[in-house]
Amino acid sequence: MNLKNYINGAFKNPINNNWIDNYDPSDGTVYSQIPNSSKEDVESAYKAAKAAFPTWSKTTLEERSRLLIKISELIEANLDRLAVAESKDNGKPIGLAKTVDIPRSASNFRFFGNAITQFASESHESVGMQAINYTLRQPIGVVGCISPWNLPLYLFTWKIAPAIAAGNCVVAKPSEVTPMTAYLLGEICNEAGLPKGVLNIVHGLGTTTGQAIIEHEDIKAISFTGGTATGAHIAGVAAPLFKKLSLELGGKNPNIIFADCDYETMLDNTVRSSFANQGQICLCGSRIFVEASIYERFKKDFVTRVKALKVGHPSEPATNIGALVSKSHLEKVKDYINIAQEENGTILCGGNSVTVKGYEHGYYLEPTVIEVPTDDCRVNQEEIFGPVVTLMPFKTETDVLHMANKVKYGLSATLWTNDLKRTMKMSHALQAGIVWVNTWMLRDLRTPFGGVKASGVGREGGFEALRFFTEAKNVCIKY
Repeated sequence: MNLKNYINGAFKNPINNNWIDNYDPSDGTVYSQIPNSSKEDVESAYKAAKAAFPTWSKTTLEERSRLLIKISELIEANLDRLAVAESKDNGKPIGLAKTVDIPRSASNFRFFGNAITQFASESHESVGMQAINYTLRQPIGVVGCISPWNLPLYLFTWKIAPAIAAGNCVVAKPSEVTPMTAYLLGEICNEAGLPKGVLNIVHGLGTTTGQAIIEHEDIKAISFTGGTATGAHIAGVAAPLFKKLSLELGGKNPNIIFADCDYETMLDNTVRSSFANQGQICLCGSRIFVEASIYERFKKDFVTRVKALKVGHPSEPATNIGALVSKSHLEKVKDYINIAQEENGTILCGGNSVTVKGYEHGYYLEPTVIEVPTDDCRVNQEEIFGPVVTLMPFKTETDVLHMANKVKYGLSATLWTNDLKRTMKMSHALQAGIVWVNTWMLRDLRTPFGGVKASGVGREGGFEALRFFTEAKNVCIKY
């Protein structure tokens, strides 16, 4: 089948009739084609958004809220269909898509549909000056949203929902690797009655379609989630055009385990935080540091648990680890496993491609645990973004804190301890935008999400997202 761009409420072929193959990672076959949209397609989407903006930006908060909640309900009503599409496009187990990705996509629209009715600005009485100041929060206009392939609809909606809730109109590009659920979202928006032009979805490569969005002079803000190198490129293009930027980038997250933790709870969560979604989550704890006194026990128990994980076709209920998203990504991850061995790392389990019967050309890899002799190795410093984790022991808080903070990234960290003083001290000192203590991926959508250092600029989530997608204007009245 051919997917089409969604522009002004209609599905359209690319103007230049340029198409890209879309692969099913579970078997390596091409199952659809998507547009490789050009500047002309992006311009068409921009014009539709621009035309819709004057009316949409003046709709009541109640009307916007009602529409966003209707979209969330339709996503839930299409749960099975969307989960199958997400699994086929991405390679993740269908059960994961059904319990995490699609429900969270619905929650994104519902959350921001409610949040916009509670979003308030400030006023300040200037006592003694006989003046009052109040702040307006006005929509920006036409904004660009570019999302990644690892959580396709989940992160696509995480950007779109606050943008349109705040009164903007959107030109959005999903990853060219996982376009299917974004395509289906266009159908849902039409069914919900979203006005034409409020959301426009253009498919294509980052170097063509993405580039056309970020360099468009009249798209005034860019929200991007993806790799750090791409984020740096976007910043370089957008800065001279004075665009607002939200960049959610890479991570190389430490998972720090102290001996006084609740051991079984920690072990269960560490397996999950290592290999959920084939390790293709920017929040996965890919560097595991374990206090020396329990290191050997943990290593044995963890490896036993990892070896029990089933690699299989995403549609199989027993599958824990599905297919990696693409052949090129599989090769990249395997290259890092080879690098680890060259750097004297020890493969404790995994490291090999997997052949799944009936799907011999799929992109499968064993979950891999590597014991490393030093933190100064590439597999501990560079983002792998696959089912690969490293293990190292540590002796003191000072040592592990130094190793945790040494990488260029600073997205999240996980800390396992029942010592309150240590929790407060470590949480304060860890260079990360998110610190989980005795849990992982427990998300409250009201809280700010984002990283420091090479993990990004700005915050998403809650009112932080609504602030990003609005411009503040102060009004001072003297009386």
